[in-house]
Amino acid sequence: MIVVTAATGRLGRLTVENLLARGVSPADIAVAVRSPERAADLAARGVQVREGDYDRPETLAPAFAGADRLLFVSASAHDNDLRIAQHVNVVAAAQEAGVGRVVYTSIVEADTNPLDLARVHNDTEQRIRATGLPYTFLRNSWYFENYTAGVPGAVERGGIVGTAADGRIAAASIADFAEAAAVVLTTDGHDGRVYELTGDTSWTVADLAAEVSRQSGKPVAYTDLPAEQLAEILAGAGLPAGLVALLVDAETHTRTGALGTVTDQLRTLIGRPTTTLADAVAEALKD
Repeated sequence: MIVVTAATGRLGRLTVENLLARGVSPADIAVAVRSPERAADLAARGVQVREGDYDRPETLAPAFAGADRLLFVSASAHDNDLRIAQHVNVVAAAQEAGVGRVVYTSIVEADTNPLDLARVHNDTEQRIRATGLPYTFLRNSWYFENYTAGVPGAVERGGIVGTAADGRIAAASIADFAEAAAVVLTTDGHDGRVYELTGDTSWTVADLAAEVSRQSGKPVAYTDLPAEQLAEILAGAGLPAGLVALLVDAETHTRTGALGTVTDQLRTLIGRPTTTLADAVAEALKD
């Protein structure tokens, strides 16, 4: 039995779709989700839908029951201390349920990455190791979608703002990372492995702006701002304070290479090149 957490989110959902595409029977897949009604379509396809809420630890061990392999998708809370508390609940439940292997979605170079978010992932990795359960860590680099979700608005405004300067980003798409997760969940030889998963190449936000301009046919420029000014703009746009802090911290550390590492491990797992910057921009603009 493969259990996938957070399966109503994009990464979890795409992983389930990849599992099905790889021939895993729906009866051998369970999803642990906060709101089971949001996974009704998966239930209709024969996937087991179980309630599993990171904030309600009593729901988690039953949701993980019988799991030979558990995909633990990291929490999406904007407060890092809350994320850690949620992850403590998941790890404890995985140990209680005696899952066969924990596959955890971490962040690239979690043990040395200066991003504040990496503190959460490093803590969680250490907690998983301490359980004695077999594990695999998928240390995912940044998602293209973290940037390309704002591409249509950038075309309208004629610009992208940030504070990453000329720091490089080795992003890949959520679809790339989901496919890698499905591979690891359905093949052997991954126990104890720590995969640094990145795009095949790295790029700057200025490169992103230039590609958006090229494909849209409209001038789009990148403007680098002081971190404090970027925070004011994001807060003025209505983003929650925790998300503003997370984004500004990530941009600030991108300047010094926190997301620029390039490996071939994602490409190797999925057996094809990772999504390119041009393809990611095209996807964002196609509608």
